[in-house]
Amino acid sequence: MALDVQRWRGTATDEPDPTQRIASRRLLGSLLRPHRAAIAGLVVLLLTQNLTGMTGPYLVKLGIDRGIGHPPTLVLVTVLFAVATLAEFGTRRAFLAMSGRVGNAVLFDLRTRVYNHLQRLSIGFHERFTSGRVIARLTSDVDNIAELTDGALDDLVLAALSVLSVAGILLWLDLPLALVTLASFPLLLWLSRWFQRASARAYRRTRETIALVIIHFVESLGGIRAVQAFRRERRNDEIFAAVNGDYRRASLHAQRLVATYSPAIKMIGNVSIAVVLTYGGWRVLHGETEVGVLAAFLLYLRRFYEPMQELSQFYNTLQSATAALEKLAAVLAEPPAVAEPPVPTPLTAARGELTFDAVEFAYKADRPVLPPLDLYIPAGQTVALVGATGAGKSTLAKLVARFYDPTAGTLALDGVDLRCLAEDDLRRAIVMVTQENYLFSGTVADNIAFGRPAATRAEVQAAAAAIGADTFIRALPDGYDTDVRKRGGRLSAGQRQLVAFARAFLADPAVLILDEATSSLDIPSERLVQQALRTILATRTALVIAHRLSTVEIADRVLVMSGGRIVEDGPPAALIDRGGRYADLHAQWRDSLL
Repeated sequence: MALDVQRWRGTATDEPDPTQRIASRRLLGSLLRPHRAAIAGLVVLLLTQNLTGMTGPYLVKLGIDRGIGHPPTLVLVTVLFAVATLAEFGTRRAFLAMSGRVGNAVLFDLRTRVYNHLQRLSIGFHERFTSGRVIARLTSDVDNIAELTDGALDDLVLAALSVLSVAGILLWLDLPLALVTLASFPLLLWLSRWFQRASARAYRRTRETIALVIIHFVESLGGIRAVQAFRRERRNDEIFAAVNGDYRRASLHAQRLVATYSPAIKMIGNVSIAVVLTYGGWRVLHGETEVGVLAAFLLYLRRFYEPMQELSQFYNTLQSATAALEKLAAVLAEPPAVAEPPVPTPLTAARGELTFDAVEFAYKADRPVLPPLDLYIPAGQTVALVGATGAGKSTLAKLVARFYDPTAGTLALDGVDLRCLAEDDLRRAIVMVTQENYLFSGTVADNIAFGRPAATRAEVQAAAAAIGADTFIRALPDGYDTDVRKRGGRLSAGQRQLVAFARAFLADPAVLILDEATSSLDIPSERLVQQALRTILATRTALVIAHRLSTVEIADRVLVMSGGRIVEDGPPAALIDRGGRYADLHAQWRDSLL
């Protein structure tokens, strides 16, 4: 149990790879580049808003020093103040509207890129990158960037502009008073630098820990049947308590930093205002400055320190979004292990001839699964792969489907290396039906048509009838329009498998791979499928992996595998007569039926 918890907790890191920072900046640049004109307009609006906001205190100065006792001047100052206020409102409104459009466009582009890239990545990536982590990237991380684009970014920039503008105005208004104010700058800079470094680490840690919470949550509920069947609830509770506790501690640490920084800025600001009021009042009494200057100075000071306090909260959002962008950039930087060829070789009408030329494969470099393999499968031949678990049958099938590429050698379809084929041509020519028989939410007809989206309802029904699924489908409440629900939960395992068969048959590939595809069928259903398989497989190349030798009997040829090598090769009847491994397997199967 302790090892389980440590495994989960140990996957979070405090410091990112420096290359992630570079990748995240490049990603941000590519997202913003299409909106350069709009961003330029936003900069103009932001500068205008800051300018109009800065005129208010100066107009107060003029009203006090020039307007009191001179009504026309006071009226003019009042009108100008109203105009500045309206201008600030108008530019703020226009900025928020335009920034909202740009922000949503950027988020739309980011989600699309991540989703499309995840679909292009190979099976190997998805086998090691859990579904929970994928969900965390597309939800939690994108939401943090959305929080920044929804208003925090412009507040952050406006606060920074206000600080710089006010500093310049203070120096211009009254140099002695400004120098008194600037005496607090070294402390402010040190405090801000400390907060920047500490909060960057803290918010990166929160992104890592919340990702672990989401991952465990998704995996636990995704496998809820196994959790309840094996009474794993208590262990999952302990793991969740550990990762959730890590997230709580990381969040509390980040909040403590804010609780230190923001009040410290406020305290420094209040002390500075008190000092300026005391010193400025003394200067007014001695005629060294005007009352209006002191009033404007104090108003500007509030505009200086208030944004400094708010910067802490804005900066938190920025740090969280930065950490999220680094994670997304890392996903987008992941190269597809099975890459699309730069100049694909066209494949007009695939025949289904497969050639393995010295093909080798290893999931890990030091653990070869397939030693050098030479194999020729002519077009239209049905080949059964048999052997013990781990013999390399499924690996061979995955190479044919190009879920992986060989680590050495060449695997060709009709004389063309699979690595030279366009993805669309490859997927039209080769289809794989697995034991998983995954169905999508939607109707039965939708799931069958997934094999060929342009198929008519008649073609969908014909495919279902060909493999013996039409009878049970018509018996469903809404027939072909029955919603199969999440992962086909409304159908039995055998029914889901038949729908998966119909989907593959409708696709009409040149090469059909059945990887334990009849394992979910009961004996009556399997018998129903056998004749359909004989008819449909007669015109295409087929690789059939099955432990049930009743399925193997329809094959033209049997390959017995052991340790990644082919140890027997021939027609089923000939291998039985010859004696050997297949003959032993066949005898054991026959005995199991008695």
